Amino acid sequence: MHIVILGAGTVGTSIAELLCANQHNVCIIDDSRAALDVIEEKLDVQTVHGSACEVIPLFQAGVQNAELCLAVTQRDEVNLIGASLSRAMGARRSVARIFNPAYRDISTFDYQRHFHIDRLLSLEQLTALELSKGVRKRELFAVEHFARGGVQVQEVGADSDARAVGRKLRDLELPSHVRIGLLSNGSRAWIPAADDVIQAGDRVTLIGQGDAIEEVKKRFERKTQAALRVIIVGGGEVGFHLARGLQRDRYRVVLMDTDDRRCEYLSQRLPKCTILKADATRRGEMEEARVGSADVFIATMGRDEDNIVCGVEARELGAKRILSVVRRPDYANVLEKLGIDVAVSPRKVMAREVLGMLAHGPIIGQSEIGGGSAAVWEIEIQKGAPITRAPLKEIQLQKSLIAAIVREEHVSVAGGDDRLQPGDTAVVLVQKDSEEQTLELFEPDEK
Repeated sequence: MHIVILGAGTVGTSIAELLCANQHNVCIIDDSRAALDVIEEKLDVQTVHGSACEVIPLFQAGVQNAELCLAVTQRDEVNLIGASLSRAMGARRSVARIFNPAYRDISTFDYQRHFHIDRLLSLEQLTALELSKGVRKRELFAVEHFARGGVQVQEVGADSDARAVGRKLRDLELPSHVRIGLLSNGSRAWIPAADDVIQAGDRVTLIGQGDAIEEVKKRFERKTQAALRVIIVGGGEVGFHLARGLQRDRYRVVLMDTDDRRCEYLSQRLPKCTILKADATRRGEMEEARVGSADVFIATMGRDEDNIVCGVEARELGAKRILSVVRRPDYANVLEKLGIDVAVSPRKVMAREVLGMLAHGPIIGQSEIGGGSAAVWEIEIQKGAPITRAPLKEIQLQKSLIAAIVREEHVSVAGGDDRLQPGDTAVVLVQKDSEEQTLELFEPDEK
């Protein structure tokens, strides 16, 4: 598979290393000859010296024949233009890394659609999502965003005294924009039928829109739950996204940062969080913030050394669970010895995201759920695909489920009367043992 990477920085280099290890043909464009020289010494890749948002370097890199173009320079505007040009020149898919959250806010302007880019990725948001998995009770949650953020997939455990336990799925009266996509009981996982009964201890995968999922989750949890106290240090984009995702009733979130302006910014956008102006690298200020009473302590600052030291301090003060962002791979071996329970590497998070984009055929994104027994696919509906021939209720789906449909700018949870059309994007949940049969429904006939 031919893949073009725009940007020879840390992220671009780590992605190229991963792709080379998986036997892909990689070409990297960068305007720094020195950066390209370093990569050429380390990896078996092609390089092009030039601007990532000019046509000639893109043509020289073979973007017109590329399966995927990844724009991961340090500048949003270069990434947007480079990914857009690549798509227009013939790249099958293009992805742009974005730092500024305004470019991903479709409520003001849809930059992704305007520039005809397949996906806008925020490494900071992906890192925050990965951290959130380590925060969730018993690590049951596997939170992923699909359909450009309009659909979420979340896994929740069914507590013994929850309202849903002992009831059939058909009797749960779920809202139309939430569906149960997968049930698992520790020994197996399956796409459930309407007559399946929720048992205590089951893991239930919910698919739908965020606010509605939060309401439905309550049916599977104990009526009274103690709110976990979570302290996040570092109010950058990772800390911000993490706090925003956790500011639910079950979490009491405290976010610490040293900058006055940033604290004001955070307080305006995180109304349910407590914002503290404090320096987490000073033990006295950690004590004043009552870090020792935290159920979860998370370090998301810019320097690995600060994150590790703060994590060690928090453990000594009495925090029950320690999570940290750690960017340098050579620190991995010492983290457990230092008492860090979960360390998240942004590079690994990005690597997993990129690998999910490398599927052949109509799949444009995928992620494992249910402990690897099932997957969520994001599929581009193509002309002539068998899935388009009838309403969904008439399609014979084996151990799979059409969960949501993206049509132009509208995202909806799929119903039996819906009919997929070319140009749509479908979110599909599929069991591992039925992937091949399910994929055939989305591949156009050769006739």
